[in-house]
Amino acid sequence: MMNEVKTHVIVGVEIDALWKALSKEMRFVIPKIIPNLVKSVEIIEGDGGIGTVFLFSFGSDVEMMSHQKEKIVELDESAHQIGIQVVEGGHLNHGFSFYQTTFQLSAIEEHRTQVNVKVLYESATEERTMPSKTTASALSFISSLENYLLHGASKK
Repeated sequence: MMNEVKTHVIVGVEIDALWKALSKEMRFVIPKIIPNLVKSVEIIEGDGGIGTVFLFSFGSDVEMMSHQKEKIVELDESAHQIGIQVVEGGHLNHGFSFYQTTFQLSAIEEHRTQVNVKVLYESATEERTMPSKTTASALSFISSLENYLLHGASKK
């Protein structure tokens, strides 16, 4: 049975800048803003669109996982929505048969964006803490991304 966990956050960043960082520059930005969690992201298949597969190599703060392959399974530019599914390693090595995180951005005001996060998962066990940790981590990531875009991106 498919389960889901949802959350959202509002950030003080214009939607287009946030979308660009989250969808087009993800592999460069993530290791810069959370190097203790993700030390590198590389494209191993695709061109950045639907079907692109990334290899995430985890940093020192991630226990019990060294890497994870994730595939873009949803990408809607007009709706500012991106869905990334784990296809190898990581969560799939911890009792999950399906694990997908979707980010959907909505402009609220000129420099404010709501980010909705949804985690869909299927597990043979009664594991319920990891999806909640994923949404908490996603919110922390979005906060770090907001800080990077407001203060650090100009210092590349």
